[in-house]
Amino acid sequence: MAYFATMPGGKHPTRMYFPGELSPGRACVLPPAQAHHALRVLRLKAGDAVTLFNGDGAEYGAVIASIAKNALSVKVGERRDADRESRLVIVLGQALSSGERMDYTVQKAVELGVGAIHPLAANRSVARLDAERAEKRVAHWQSVVIAACEQSGRNRIPPVAPVAALDAWLAQRGARHAVLRLLLSSRAETRLRDLPVPDGAVVLLAGPEGGFTREEETLARAGGFTPVRLGPRVLRTETAAVAALAAMQALWGDF
Repeated sequence: MAYFATMPGGKHPTRMYFPGELSPGRACVLPPAQAHHALRVLRLKAGDAVTLFNGDGAEYGAVIASIAKNALSVKVGERRDADRESRLVIVLGQALSSGERMDYTVQKAVELGVGAIHPLAANRSVARLDAERAEKRVAHWQSVVIAACEQSGRNRIPPVAPVAALDAWLAQRGARHAVLRLLLSSRAETRLRDLPVPDGAVVLLAGPEGGFTREEETLARAGGFTPVRLGPRVLRTETAAVAALAAMQALWGDF
């Protein structure tokens, strides 16, 4: 299925996020980071077609109007409503993992249709973040989310919540409000395919390197989470949530 109108030669216009209002006929100046990527990495030129989105659920055809040094101006064309969100609403509670592992999980979760991401500090989390570093990492993960939306065609941008302690997150009202609450656990006997099709939101809780402790799993179960396993093999932290999301989309979602 083709998502976008094609350019000469069969190429799709580059998708770019614009953090501001978009409307047909408007001229917009791209922020420096997007302009740098467009000019220095993608080598776009005046007259090239691009597709813009700002998270409002639509996408906008546009053309690069002018380039001056590192500034890039685009002329916005037609608005196209393009809903590519999954019918399965999934919130991912992901225990912190280190460096590129967390980036990978965030990126692939967005590609697989997750609706929101909650980074959680667990007992076995290798990454330990003070308040300042946590704020910077959340901003970084949000940029990973945006890049994944650019790549995957999503026009809604899943939010990344502030880093929270696992026990505090489990105690929050929002963590409990879901039809189905799932805890990935190698100790579980239940499989995803053993569960009925959910008729509402799903919260998926995935552990760090080394998994959750028994005490953390007990706390999650007390919060209404059902332990599930993905098979007889133990998956790495950056793989587990991604595999579960793919399986849920295949069983209950839009795959």
